[in-house]
Amino acid sequence: MPSTTSRKRVSRREQRVSRTYRLPLSKLSAAKRALGAATATETIERALDLVVFQRELIDGTRAMQGVEITSPDAKQ
Repeated sequence: MPSTTSRKRVSRREQRVSRTYRLPLSKLSAAKRALGAATATETIERALDLVVFQRELIDGTRAMQGVEITSPDAKQ
């Protein structure tokens, strides 16, 4: 997982909200370790970033269906 210094920083102008969630501690701890996050908030933010990125990958893959891709090294 990329370090926090290589990740995009959230704009200071982006609205932040305070919420309270009841999450299983074991699940949060496992996610925190897996993502290399320092805090619960960072863990949740990274997990949400991954969900959004997954959706972008799926949408991009669907948009590419039927597109023929050839190697630039292929002899013509």
